[in-house]
Amino acid sequence: MKVTSFAAIEEEFDAFVGSIVYSTMVTVDSKGRPRTRVLIPVWEVVDGRPLGWLATYRTPVKAAHLRGNPHTNFSYWAPGNNSVAIDTVADWVDDGATKRKVWDLYRRTSPRGAGYDLGNFWRSPEDPELHVLRLDPWRIQVIRGRDLRSRIWTAEPAGDRLSVGS
Repeated sequence: MKVTSFAAIEEEFDAFVGSIVYSTMVTVDSKGRPRTRVLIPVWEVVDGRPLGWLATYRTPVKAAHLRGNPHTNFSYWAPGNNSVAIDTVADWVDDGATKRKVWDLYRRTSPRGAGYDLGNFWRSPEDPELHVLRLDPWRIQVIRGRDLRSRIWTAEPAGDRLSVGS
């Protein structure tokens, strides 16, 4: 079932992401081969739309994949089959104000439960090893495991980068 507003799935999205926490991130290389890694992004809602952030290391593989194709997928799954699949466009953001904002979102956990103390990996928001990816979702599917009810939110295309098929 398609929904027109993120608000229609926001409560389940927050509950599932906040309880599952760990997400599998998928990128692809220049030959279209997928690479996965398990990470913990945080999410917020800005002007009625979801927006994600990933505090991460800027590894050569991840940077090369995103340079070649900024489309990523984040998949959450838990026993019982509650799941969330998020298709995004990822961009590196390195300004200090954004890093401080993201540091705070991780500290507070956003949604509740999703996040951790970034101080376990980086000294501060100013640590040169801390990099941030902005995750602009264009499609989110939430599946409730007990009856496999699926709801899908899609964004209105916002330029060529988001004009992709579902």
